[in-house]
Amino acid sequence: MTDPPNDPRSINVASPTSPTQSVVAPVLPKPIARRRGWARLSKVVLGLFGVLVVVALAIAAMAWGSWRDVERVELEGILAGNSRGTNYLVVGTDSRKGVASDAANAGVIFGEGITGERTDTIAVIRIEDGEVSLLAIPRDLYLPIDGGSPGRINAAFVRGGPAGLIRTVQSELGIGIDHYLEVDFAGFLGLVDALGGITIELPYAARDPKSGLDIPVAGPVKLDSSMALAFVRSRNYIEMVDGVERRDPTSDLGRVQRQQQFLGALFAELGRTINPFTLLDALDAVAHNVRVDAGLSLSEAAQLGLGLRGASPSTATVPTTPSVTGSGAQVLLLEAGASDVLDAFRP
Repeated sequence: MTDPPNDPRSINVASPTSPTQSVVAPVLPKPIARRRGWARLSKVVLGLFGVLVVVALAIAAMAWGSWRDVERVELEGILAGNSRGTNYLVVGTDSRKGVASDAANAGVIFGEGITGERTDTIAVIRIEDGEVSLLAIPRDLYLPIDGGSPGRINAAFVRGGPAGLIRTVQSELGIGIDHYLEVDFAGFLGLVDALGGITIELPYAARDPKSGLDIPVAGPVKLDSSMALAFVRSRNYIEMVDGVERRDPTSDLGRVQRQQQFLGALFAELGRTINPFTLLDALDAVAHNVRVDAGLSLSEAAQLGLGLRGASPSTATVPTTPSVTGSGAQVLLLEAGASDVLDAFRP
């Protein structure tokens, strides 16, 4: 009688009582092995999920902590809002509060005899159906201020603060505002530092002794916080073209264009930044130097940030015509055909 063939899955184990006799080990059924494999995988997945939950909660807690430090401005009854899209009035002020006296370019930043707070930048950012549009408002725009006598639009902020500026934009330009955001010099410097600088493309070397700008080379240039501030504030912009200095004759309008270029580069940098803790550092850097309307929630601010990350906004400037007032001041008047541009930001 021949022995039955051995099962290839069996293991022969010598018996201590009979060296010639083998013992066949039981074969583990495949379904049981699969169940044990899935159990181990499930534990790993649950462990990773738990870590992600802890990290997400930590990030949320840090974000909420920074958000609580943001100053609120009560604008209930002032903001007109929109029936479609969301308009944010964004203001950059020249407040020096919070800027260290030994900061880079401090001599130019502080200047001599500079007091108070004025608007350096005024813009409307509109988000509608995922599309971002930016409208720059030149601060030399001359129109009735808060329903009163005419003046440059930045006077609306000096006279009536955020509420006066919002009322002027809404009544004179017909643009309803949903939310208000304001950042000062210290907040701007902190934001750029947190992101490690902002890269912009320059066709020529440039400088401006009055703002402290000094960029000796053309091409893609990474601006640190002090040079970034000097770039967006420059009104006496001088380029070196073929060895000859060429001054920008457009003054405030040229500065508006450079501010739009910088904002586009800033949005792009935010889009490239995938480390959430870097973004939290950016939020924390500006938290003490930002004011927002009291109705803006953390979730709405987060939606704004996500909408701007990596955005390539369509940009426009309020159409104006140069003019001179009776007292000899050079100003900009609203063009008669400005509605073609303004309508894109109106309700």
